[in-house]
Amino acid sequence: MLSDSDRSTLLRIAREAVTAAANDQPLPSLDLDSLPAALRENRASFITLTIDHELRGCIGGLQAMMPLALDVQQHAAGAAMEDPRFPPVSRTEAPYLRIEISVLTAPEPVPHKSPEELIAALRPGIDGVILKSGWRHKATFLPQVWEKVPDPVLFLEMLSEKMGASPDAWRYPNTEVFRYQVEMFEETKDN
Repeated sequence: MLSDSDRSTLLRIAREAVTAAANDQPLPSLDLDSLPAALRENRASFITLTIDHELRGCIGGLQAMMPLALDVQQHAAGAAMEDPRFPPVSRTEAPYLRIEISVLTAPEPVPHKSPEELIAALRPGIDGVILKSGWRHKATFLPQVWEKVPDPVLFLEMLSEKMGASPDAWRYPNTEVFRYQVEMFEETKDN
């Protein structure tokens, strides 16, 4: 668990990255040595941007490849500028974005021998899910997606389609399934 101070620092880093990216400026340099140990650990994160509760961008990583502070900074800029579903964030809309950060645990395989066992093993609202089929097809839904898609079958069908496969791809024995959890926090009027 991150401290309140760690969370505030990450939200500030994300906000500065989004603002810099939207204004076509380089990302601020981070002095990693001055940050708390928890923000220097290699962790994976997803950054979700919304305006008026509508998705405006979401980019992240599933594997811990760099210090968390740097991961958050890069994915915040990516969510603002590189989500292929949306045009880049403009400098005029950047101040109105709400930033949500999800820090991921390491993904783990979900052991199952049937679609029914898979559904029984998943914990709606708790588990983020990754589907992987071969080298080219891979997709994830964060645990927050359960709020909009609470039915496990529909959840997995939509995730199958997101990875570019048929809706029933999650049922195939060659589709790998992983789960992870997140520590999620977001900007409030106070921070």
